[in-house]
Amino acid sequence: MTDSKLKENKQFSTAIIVLGLLLAIGMASAAFILGVQAKRAVSGQQSITVKGLAEKPIKADSAEWTITVGVTQPTQAAALESLATERKVVEAFLVKQGFASETWSADVETIGPHYEEVFVKDIPRQVQNGFDAYQNIRVTSQDLTKIAAANKAFLQLRAENHPVTAQSPNYLVGNLEAIKMSLIADATKNARSRATEFVKQDGVKVGVMKSASQGAFYILPVGGDAGDDSYGGVYDKSTIDKIARVVVTIVYNIE
Repeated sequence: MTDSKLKENKQFSTAIIVLGLLLAIGMASAAFILGVQAKRAVSGQQSITVKGLAEKPIKADSAEWTITVGVTQPTQAAALESLATERKVVEAFLVKQGFASETWSADVETIGPHYEEVFVKDIPRQVQNGFDAYQNIRVTSQDLTKIAAANKAFLQLRAENHPVTAQSPNYLVGNLEAIKMSLIADATKNARSRATEFVKQDGVKVGVMKSASQGAFYILPVGGDAGDDSYGGVYDKSTIDKIARVVVTIVYNIE
């Protein structure tokens, strides 16, 4: 092989080595840059979404009880007179049960035609026969034991054929907003504890809160279920002893 040929081969080999070194350096630099960018992208987007739950037992502190008097008479005047008589019977009953007159109020009387179904040639028809008159008497008290006892004793009025009906008492909680705020604070703590438990195996920690939202607010009977109503919440009014429950959803940054 001639000297010129050897020189040419040597130059070609050197060029190949230099090119390989440049490619290796370029690839390493690119990998480093991409790695840093990827790390930054991941760290900027990492978050965790958790739900926090808090609940506590509460008691109703007041009650509303509605009694309805309803009569039927041939004329409007007779219906109103009969209604007034029966209302006095209810008021005497309430006094006997220990309620002061300021604890109840009477709605305005309602009167309208009374219809009965009759058959004309085997065809049913609604025919007016007199008038119906109604009036609601609403009792409000913080003495829940007295309300419950009166609701049981009310059966005696019906047994004596007085035209009266009564709804079940509504047992209410007066400080709902304070209860809700207390539960939201507890539910937020519960959410952070859950988030911390989820990520502790990954060598990272829970950072600042990115967003938070309150879910439904429940007032449930003891042992009761919220069911499928997770949007508007539930407010049980049938029991004195209740459970208040709040759910929050919180998004935390991960550091």
